[in-house]
Amino acid sequence: MRGSSRAAAVASGKALDAALSGDADRRALGDELLAVVGAFDGSATLRRAVADPSREPADRKALAERLLGGKVSAPTLAVVQDVVGQRWATERDLTDTLEDLGVSALLAGAEQDGQIDRVEDELFRFERTVAASPELRDALTNRQGDARAKGQLVDRLLDGKAAPDTQRLVRQAVLSGRGRKFERTMEHYLDLAAQRRDQVTAVVTVATDLTEQQRERLASALQGIYGKPVLLQQVLDPQVVGGIRVQVGDEVVDGTVVRRLDEVRRRISG
Repeated sequence: MRGSSRAAAVASGKALDAALSGDADRRALGDELLAVVGAFDGSATLRRAVADPSREPADRKALAERLLGGKVSAPTLAVVQDVVGQRWATERDLTDTLEDLGVSALLAGAEQDGQIDRVEDELFRFERTVAASPELRDALTNRQGDARAKGQLVDRLLDGKAAPDTQRLVRQAVLSGRGRKFERTMEHYLDLAAQRRDQVTAVVTVATDLTEQQRERLASALQGIYGKPVLLQQVLDPQVVGGIRVQVGDEVVDGTVVRRLDEVRRRISG
């Protein structure tokens, strides 16, 4: 995001925090915010109107009230009015931020019920499952596929096996990816969960399970580097042979045997 949108996103986050600090139903707030995103995405005219920097903020807020008054809860309307009242560099920045707020509200509901650890783990594992199955990936991400069939597939896979918040977020990622790849959407949701708890997530790829002592030592070392608590998400991959690969965001530390062998091969061939 460019400068004006960054400032607008920060202000919008504060509006969500204000709503969450009250007695708002967090899941209802999240669902309604995501529904508003869908409405804005579905109408270029509406999207331009609420993001138009040439219109006064009060006018954009009044438009939001005319559109949503009586259709969403008061906390949702207040958040949306605050968002459209900001100055955005692009229309997409506005809708992306609204989506982030909706997902964050759902995660806040999971956090309130002590379920956010479970939700974060289930989102990660579901994304890995899809990545490992070309058939499942195609069924869920084919843009020509039937949306209803995709939703039913998600429900069959997760009903009674995952937290309702996990299922809701997966459905959002599958059915309303907003032009992004499924894996990028899921990674973004996981980033929002980590931000929610002021921690970082490290994806650790190893050939065999880490022991509890190894996990603790690695998490402690990473916390020393990043200055925040670290959640380890382990991926087993026998092809790495040995060693460990750690990814935190866009940063990768690869100490696997395969990586070292590849380096040797490159030196020999060079």
